[in-house]
Amino acid sequence: MHLHRLTAAIAVLFLVAAGTRAQTKTVAERLGYPADSKLLIVHADDLAVAHSVDAASFDALDKNAITSASIMVPCPWLSEVANYAKAHPDADLGLHLTLTSEWRTYRWGPVESKNRVPTLLDPSGYLWPETPAAVSHIKPEEAEREIRTQVEFAVASGIHPTHLDTHMGALFSSPELFAAFVKIAHEYKLPFFAPRLPGEGAKLLSLLQEKDIIVDSVVIANPTIQANAWMSFYIDAIKNMKPGLTEMIVHLGHDDAELQAVMVDHPDYGAAWRQRDYDTVTSPEFKKALQENKIILVKWKDLQKLLK
Repeated sequence: MHLHRLTAAIAVLFLVAAGTRAQTKTVAERLGYPADSKLLIVHADDLAVAHSVDAASFDALDKNAITSASIMVPCPWLSEVANYAKAHPDADLGLHLTLTSEWRTYRWGPVESKNRVPTLLDPSGYLWPETPAAVSHIKPEEAEREIRTQVEFAVASGIHPTHLDTHMGALFSSPELFAAFVKIAHEYKLPFFAPRLPGEGAKLLSLLQEKDIIVDSVVIANPTIQANAWMSFYIDAIKNMKPGLTEMIVHLGHDDAELQAVMVDHPDYGAAWRQRDYDTVTSPEFKKALQENKIILVKWKDLQKLLK
């Protein structure tokens, strides 16, 4: 999930001022914490894109360095993630619903039959590499068909998703795609990533149910951050957290030959980036900052219970 794409996509959809959605209790209170608690989901994107990403993410989950992760169902390493999910039924694993395929030499297509979702395909027969191109071509009914198939395929593979989110912000990029996203989430009774950011999307709030969860703040690294300032960025974000629900989105992996080949010529969110994220969230400094700032770590599985 790339910051500039994600932010631009979300910004056109959400204008949620205080009091817009009547809610008698905060998410913290609904979970049994004081109203002014600082709740944090430390969330890893992109499971199944590569073995390196899986290995780093599984290790971080096993160490409780992250609380949640999401899976790209169309990607080649899905069976590895499914095996992990079956062996770790308590792991908090959602689906990173995927309508784009961004790497230059490493591509994937839809899970649904191509003849049923032709507008999802670029001229080379893969998913569109960039969100704007995808949004300009994709028919919403075909997007809905594909993401429903991704959910069904994940479940058939033995994965019990705890939530839904969207790769590269694609499903935030138009009212029609967002409507499909919300529809599928409601259909499968799953919480979904919907952040509280400024924009012009107040009219879409009618799509949300009162019990749907809104994330108050999002933390994600961006290309302006220098490698030597990586740890400081995350520690400062923890220190500056406000009461409410925050999701910190990280991209984990090992800077090895496999990931370097997958993400060739792509320094943003590439192999070295993912190694830095992994090193940060598994570090003693990161853990200490969470403790010193009285951050309460939560999972999407906790939020899922609020829908029942």
